[in-house]
Amino acid sequence: MQTLRLILADKFIWLLSGAVLLATLIPVEGQAKDIASILFNAGIFAVFLLHGIRLERHEVRAGLGNIRLQGSIFLWVFGVMLMIGLLLSNLLDTVLPADVALGFLFLGVLPSTVQSATSYCAIAKGNVAGSVVASAFINLVGVFLSPLLFALLAHAAGVVITTETVTKLAVILVLPFVLGQIFQKWLRPWVIEHKDLTGWLDKGAIALAVYVSFSAAIIAGMWSRVSGAEFVWLAAALLLWLGLAFGGTWLLGGMMGFVRGDRKTLLFSGAQKSVAIGAPLAAIIFAPERAGLVILPLIFYHLAQLFLSAPVAVRLAKD
Repeated sequence: MQTLRLILADKFIWLLSGAVLLATLIPVEGQAKDIASILFNAGIFAVFLLHGIRLERHEVRAGLGNIRLQGSIFLWVFGVMLMIGLLLSNLLDTVLPADVALGFLFLGVLPSTVQSATSYCAIAKGNVAGSVVASAFINLVGVFLSPLLFALLAHAAGVVITTETVTKLAVILVLPFVLGQIFQKWLRPWVIEHKDLTGWLDKGAIALAVYVSFSAAIIAGMWSRVSGAEFVWLAAALLLWLGLAFGGTWLLGGMMGFVRGDRKTLLFSGAQKSVAIGAPLAAIIFAPERAGLVILPLIFYHLAQLFLSAPVAVRLAKD
């Protein structure tokens, strides 16, 4: 029952699912699409401004002191998960539409989540401070590293990160984070005081990015371009990846000799992937009709990781 309550209480699950359903039933197009794109860009700017305001520099310095834990999470997220994504992308290229297969590589280069990794780590009675720092640091690095890695590895698929794309990434993702860090001293108290409002802004901007991307893909005939058999391949590959991610991080923690709390932190901070970085990044790199297909593995992986993390966290809390 506790597991079910956790899943039902996670409003982000319902928000993302609703964005996909709404895009399927009422895709945004025409003038409304232009307005939605403006709102999306403004929303993502605000999201990364809030990230910059929330993340205190002394927390990063303190958390990075645990080199073995932070290094293991970093190498797992941008090393092992990247290799899994690259392998699956190549293997599935013959059985899935090209952009969906490319989405596995895109998923592989992304950083881990912040909020859900920390929340489930707390439920599991893990090292919450280590999880907060790891997730925040990984996401900060991911803003720069994820598009670079993707550009290098996806070049053969015709993906090119142009100067215009780099500029847009800098303006929408990097600049607001830097501004948040600069004005943190004055703005952080207000953000913390209104954390419910700013939390919904985070979630709403990400859901809007998913809605806009999926709408364009729907209009381009996404559901007719991905057959039932291809969805079976997609689901099977994602389930395999989830098993490798969650099982692999837990085994790695044991091999490294981590204490129980750090092992739980490695599990949730290493195995999860961030739609908060992925959806905006895809919308900037790809044309809208391609972005919806590329983030298809990300959306389903993100929802599946939340459903899986709930019972795992409850089980680990009893250890």
